[in-house]
Order: sequence, then C-alpha cells, then structure tokens
Amino acid sequence: METTRHFTATVYLVHDGATALHVHPKLGIRIPPGGHVDRDELPHEAGLREAREETGLDPTLVDDTPDIGAPAGETLPAPRHTMLYDINVHDDGTVGHQHIDSIYFAAVDGRRIDPNGDDEVCADAWAWYTPQDLRESDIDSDTTRIGIEAIETVAAASEE
Repeated sequence: METTRHFTATVYLVHDGATALHVHPKLGIRIPPGGHVDRDELPHEAGLREAREETGLDPTLVDDTPDIGAPAGETLPAPRHTMLYDINVHDDGTVGHQHIDSIYFAAVDGRRIDPNGDDEVCADAWAWYTPQDLRESDIDSDTTRIGIEAIETVAAASEE
C-alpha cells in the first residue's frame, strides 16, 4: 500500500512568554496553528496564512536564516524543525497518510484570538501556555518541547 504525504506548515505563536495552542477537533490533542501548504504557497507563507485564519493574529516570523544573495534566487526562512507525522495508521500498522511539517516560530502583538478563516475552531478552543504550563500539562511531548523552544527563541530575539 502506498503512503501519501502532504506538506504542512505550523507556526508557534508567542506573546509575553506564552504560546497559543488549540484543541484539534479531529485529533483531540492541543496543537499550534497550521495546515496544508497550497500549490501556490511556500511553506512559511502557508504557516503565516493558517495562523492568521485560525487566530486572527498577525504573526511576525522570528527568522535568523542567513541570506545567501543568489542572483537568480532568494533565501527562504528555514523552519526551526521539520517533522514527519503519521496521520493515518491502519490496523496492520501500515501508514496510509503522513504530513511533512515545516515548523516556524513567530511573535504576535497580543493574545486576543478571533478566528477569521473558513471552518476554524472557536476562540474558546484556544489557550496560552507558559513553559511551566506546558511542563505541567498532558500535552504531547513534541508540542511541549517545541513550544518551550519557541517561547525562548522569541524572547531572545526581542532582546536583540
């Protein structure tokens, strides 16, 4: 059986020492905003679009990717992490569908969640988590670890 793979992008939004997570209606777990990369998008553009649609916030990527200065190209923001997630695992253990997820970090100016995309979860599904909140929660270990890293990275970038 063939495994299908889709490219996705996720953005950990950070404001004042906390990151925003929501309960995913199908998966039942808490995750940051993100979604599929459309055919006409670059991964970081998809992540920013999804974050705006899902939260109504206007994120600014924290990006320290060195510019190469190619005459016929441009340097794209490097994801902080690239993860491969199994989305659909069959009873026999074979994987039917996976997401190749580019993960970015971004700062936002506030915490008021006001979704403005189609079929987005309501604002009540969102909460802001500090590193201590993440450590003391039952949130998946990858989300906890990357969330704490995002908070620390955005804080360090704002001090520069």
